[in-house]
Amino acid sequence: MKITDLMSKEAIKIHGHASSKMDAIEQMVSLMYRQGNVSEAVIKRENLSTTGMVDGVAIPHARTNAITQAGIAAMTLPEGVDYESMDGQPTTLIFLIAAPDNGDNVHLQVLSELSTLLMDHDFCEDLKNAGTPEEFLSIIDLAQSAKHEAETVEHPEVLAVTACPTGIAHTYMAAEALEKKAKEMGVSIKVETQGSIGV
Repeated sequence: MKITDLMSKEAIKIHGHASSKMDAIEQMVSLMYRQGNVSEAVIKRENLSTTGMVDGVAIPHARTNAITQAGIAAMTLPEGVDYESMDGQPTTLIFLIAAPDNGDNVHLQVLSELSTLLMDHDFCEDLKNAGTPEEFLSIIDLAQSAKHEAETVEHPEVLAVTACPTGIAHTYMAAEALEKKAKEMGVSIKVETQGSIGV
């Protein structure tokens, strides 16, 4: 699944500013949907555990009947905002994923793909430094294409399982860390992810 298929340049704000976590959420929602309010679902998810990760990245996400089609919005915040991140640092890059609550797992696929890409520091920095929404989208497309081209198996595989009892993004971040280390060691690995929604 191409991440940029769920994005548009109108849903990307470059060099934004937010005064608080709630302000950032409201801005992200307004970027994605001019109609229908998904704020309540996003806030409900945030109350379970913060989606402010590390290294200035946050990935709020929600499923709600308020929308009929999955989408992604993004914003860069050069000055940062307090998003209650796991490392206590200001958040400077936010992706909002919203999907209809219709039983499919498209938001999990997107969250998985996006989480693994965001483990790459250079990729994050490129996004934060993008000058236009078009450049932002291009960076994502190039990184996703390169990732899929590199996914070839030439050795016996190691099997690993990652799981997070309270969230989804951490499951995929742990998987990406294992995959990166295996690549450094020249070892092939298959990681099974077991998030809060199961295998």
